[in-house]
Amino acid sequence: MSSTDTLARLEATIAARRAADPESSYVAKLNAKGPAKIAQKVGEEATETVIAALTQDHKALVGEAADLIFHLVVLLNAKDVPLADVLAELDRREGVSGLAEKASRPKD
Repeated sequence: MSSTDTLARLEATIAARRAADPESSYVAKLNAKGPAKIAQKVGEEATETVIAALTQDHKALVGEAADLIFHLVVLLNAKDVPLADVLAELDRREGVSGLAEKASRPKD
């Protein structure tokens, strides 16, 4: 199975559990708290991923990275952003220098 299959299954599972009973589903419980709480959780998981990358072993980093991706997909789903849109954006950026891509973004 490919990584995109794994991500597609994860997205489908999260979508199915979004409307479940918050007492029986972690995804439903997060969604009941709203996008701000989910975004906060993504931030926490990102921080834990950074810490694992700097201070822990391979297994810890893999686990934290999985937590981060899971929570990011929960957030995307809560905001009705299909993972396919994110993957399409990555495809669009493929072959473009990171410095050139960043320079092409609108200035705020």
